[in-house]
Amino acid sequence: MTSYETGQRIALVHTSDPHTLLRPGDTGTVRRHDQRHNIVEVTWDSGSTLSMCLDAGDRIAPVTTTPPRTGGLVGEATGWAAALQRMRAAGTEAGRTAAEWWAQDTIGARVGGDTRLAARRILAGVEDGDPAVLDALPHFSSAGESVDIAGWELFADATGDTTGWFGLRIQQRDEAMTVYRDAYDTAATDRVAELCHLAASPTGRDVSHLHPDRVRIGDLGVFSGDWARTTGPDGDDRIEVGFVGTLIDHWNGWAVFSCTRPVAEAIIADQQRHRDQHRQSLRDEGVPEGDLNRRVDAALAGLSFDGDVIVADQRALSDDPDAIDRIAPDGDGRYVVMGRSWCWEAVDPYACDRIVGDLPDSNQA
Repeated sequence: MTSYETGQRIALVHTSDPHTLLRPGDTGTVRRHDQRHNIVEVTWDSGSTLSMCLDAGDRIAPVTTTPPRTGGLVGEATGWAAALQRMRAAGTEAGRTAAEWWAQDTIGARVGGDTRLAARRILAGVEDGDPAVLDALPHFSSAGESVDIAGWELFADATGDTTGWFGLRIQQRDEAMTVYRDAYDTAATDRVAELCHLAASPTGRDVSHLHPDRVRIGDLGVFSGDWARTTGPDGDDRIEVGFVGTLIDHWNGWAVFSCTRPVAEAIIADQQRHRDQHRQSLRDEGVPEGDLNRRVDAALAGLSFDGDVIVADQRALSDDPDAIDRIAPDGDGRYVVMGRSWCWEAVDPYACDRIVGDLPDSNQA
């Protein structure tokens, strides 16, 4: 077992921690090596203090050991860390490029038609760790080439050192290839997810920052209700339309949000659509024409604008002759449409077939 001393400089080769921002090639200083549990405590140059559990698969390497002299980039100890950084950067760039080529034949323009369903399936597979999906994504491969030939070309392209590869020890060659491969595969998967977020979005933009779990009081989000839920072609839970608004309160566990006049108009139009659909279903059942309006009013509230005020007629719905609410805009011209009368909730924008309202960019959410 390799022993690491306090103050020793090391570089990251691999870690399975899914949350760290550390990448292969990052360097740090050893604080302590617990040899009983084979855990190395490190102060990383980036500011991270992530410890390395060597028996659990984490890998680090000393950067104070000078490789054989080659006259090139790896001729100095500090140069080896820089070489690994450049291998990581090259792997990242190559992985992103591979993902973009792959996407053209999967969810891009070459496919044609509505690719949102395919994008949603891929996203779900990536998030769930589904091997059937992950195995189909781009991965680094040097099949058909010897490790030395593939490694020399990659190392030379990444570092500009055309002779340094053959001066490296076998362990260093393996380390350089591992850094490149890990960076390539990580970047490819991340880029696929980014492209799928765009393709799956009902707006053509990445709206993952508006996930309902992230919406807090005062935040913008997308809202809808159970009445808008449908089953998609893949058997997934879909929402016909979501409305953009600002969460201002919670009521009995449900969301209360304010929205702009155009969004309020869309909510009213959607309610009228549901009323029309219900009227047609009653007509198909043989309900007399003279009884249709009463039956519709008893099932669904009527919403309409009277100037700048929304009139909500729920008299038949609640069997109360006084159940008419008038919803005026606030000082900023925003409306709370049935905020404490309907069961609104923040929803996943990617589950919506259509979204009404201006969505903020990720840096504005």
